[in-house]
Amino acid sequence: MKEKPYQPITKKGIKTWAIDDRPREKLIAQSHRALSNTELLAIIIGSGSNGQSAVELSKSILNSVSNNLAELARLGLNELMKFKGIGEAKASNIVAVMELGRRRRLAGEQKNPRIVSSRDAFEIILPIIGDLKHEEMWIITLKNGNHFQRTLCVSEGGVGVTVADPKKIFRLALENNAAGILLCHNHPSGNPKPSKSDINLTKKCIEAGKNIDMPVIDHIIVANDTYFSFGDEGMI
Repeated sequence: MKEKPYQPITKKGIKTWAIDDRPREKLIAQSHRALSNTELLAIIIGSGSNGQSAVELSKSILNSVSNNLAELARLGLNELMKFKGIGEAKASNIVAVMELGRRRRLAGEQKNPRIVSSRDAFEIILPIIGDLKHEEMWIITLKNGNHFQRTLCVSEGGVGVTVADPKKIFRLALENNAAGILLCHNHPSGNPKPSKSDINLTKKCIEAGKNIDMPVIDHIIVANDTYFSFGDEGMI
C-alpha cells in the first residue's frame, strides 16, 4: 500500500478558532472584563509568529513573569524582543500600553484630596516608582490638613542605593509652600525592609523638619506591590 506523503504538524492560528474563543471577537461580543490577561496581551500583540498564535506567545511572555503585570511593566524593549515573534513594533506596543496604565493610575490616585493613612501615600507613589529598576527618592508635599499637594523627585540612584540630601528635600518643600512632607523611595530588590541609611536619613529629616515647623509625616519604601511604612511601625 502506498504511504501518504509526510505532512508536518502545524499549530492552528487564532483565525481557525471558534469565534467565541478569539480574543478580539470575545471582547466585542462580551466585554474587556471577560478576557484573561493572556487574551488582553494577545490583542495588544496582534499576531503570532513561527507557528505560534498571539495567545500562545502572550502566555509565554506572562509565564516568564509569573503572570505578574507589575513585573511585565518592568520589561524593556530589549527584554521583550528576546521572545520569538516579538519584534520592535510589538515590543513597543506592550511598553506603550503598560505606560498608559501607569499614567492612568497616577492621574486617578492624585485626585485623592487628603492623605489619612500610609496606604493613601503608597497608592499615590506606586505608579511613579513601583516599576523602576533603580532607586529614586521622592517626596509627597502636603497642604494644611494633610491634603495632597504634589509629588517631587529628589534624586535618582543605582540598583541598590540612592543618595538623598535633606537640604534638597526641604528646599523643594519650601519652594512649594508645603505644610508637611512624606518621604518615599523604592527598593527594586523587592524587599521593603529599610536599610541603616534609610533609617538614618529618616531621623535626620524628622529633626530638620522640627526646626522649620515642617513635619515629616511618614517614610514609605515601595517594593513592587508592597511597602514599608515608618509611621505604621512607630519609627516616626
